[in-house]
Amino acid sequence: MQEVPIKSEHKKACANCGAELRFKPGSHQLKCEYCGYEEFIESAKTSFEELELQHYLKVVGENAYTETIDLLHCKNCGANQHVEENYKSLSCVYCSEPLIIEDIEKEGWILPGALVPFQLDTNKAKGIFKNWVSGIWFAPNNLKRAALSPEGLHGLYVPYWTFDANLLATYQGQRGDYYYENRRVRTKNGTQTRQVRKTRWSPASGSIKGFIDDILINASQKKRRNIPAKIAFWNMKELVVFNSKYLSGFVTEKYTVSLKEGHHQSFKEAKQIAHNWIRQDIGGDTQRIGHADIKLSDETFKHVLLPVYISSYRFNGKEYHFYINGQTGVLSGTRPYSFWKIFFLVLFIIAIIALIAIFAQ
Repeated sequence: MQEVPIKSEHKKACANCGAELRFKPGSHQLKCEYCGYEEFIESAKTSFEELELQHYLKVVGENAYTETIDLLHCKNCGANQHVEENYKSLSCVYCSEPLIIEDIEKEGWILPGALVPFQLDTNKAKGIFKNWVSGIWFAPNNLKRAALSPEGLHGLYVPYWTFDANLLATYQGQRGDYYYENRRVRTKNGTQTRQVRKTRWSPASGSIKGFIDDILINASQKKRRNIPAKIAFWNMKELVVFNSKYLSGFVTEKYTVSLKEGHHQSFKEAKQIAHNWIRQDIGGDTQRIGHADIKLSDETFKHVLLPVYISSYRFNGKEYHFYINGQTGVLSGTRPYSFWKIFFLVLFIIAIIALIAIFAQ
């Protein structure tokens, strides 16, 4: 297949042999896979750029973007993927369908402000996946072979929106304090005295305020390829200022959840945070919130990229996905079962029971 360049102004060639440098997971360096030469990634910026939310929503508009990106579009599952290097062939990280050279498109996007670099290299991720597959019962043999395949695991930067804001809320509600009364109850052995818990309610009102930092919203939500909640925890303190050199050697997905929709989802999260703060402010043993007027101000956002390894496997016409957090190594996945392994195990158990019955007679 013809070699296709994904254009980038940030490509770096090895100073020794001229080969393309790739990001070295667990470091802030680029490495040449041919001669071993390494080079530090130097950033022109030292702090993240928080973008003013209302400016983008009202002035710039829904189709706002700060830069263009070359994308390969998967016609099977719809994923839009960017590769920061030359390649000869590439399959979709989600459904493993071949990506077609002619489907390269140039689209605008809001440039990421920060990212969490991969901490695990491909070999470590393969080891985690292999150990997990080896430990599950009744897995098809093909799945075990897939765990050894060098082409079966892809490193992917997943897009997220993060939102910050000052929160102010006034509320009216009730504070509940528990107390106990003795009550005589009839039992089989006569009557007994038992304590019954009751709640004394009193009116409560007030206001709370605080700063909400980094509400995280998945910006690539599609039902068939959502990132499992089990692995969707990253240490955001390890965010670094975005530099496209961190993308070299990995696939980057473009967001499909718009900034406006992401903001809508973030307000739901902010509302939940406000209610938790209100309950703490009311105090007591339990609380009722009758009304809460929640206002956000000084809202800012970032587009960030977070690391995930993905492997997909098709068995009996059904697709299974496996995910590894590229920072922590936590794994989550759905697994197929081998009908024949279960069938022969059942036969073996029946045979053992029959033999025991024969000897017992």
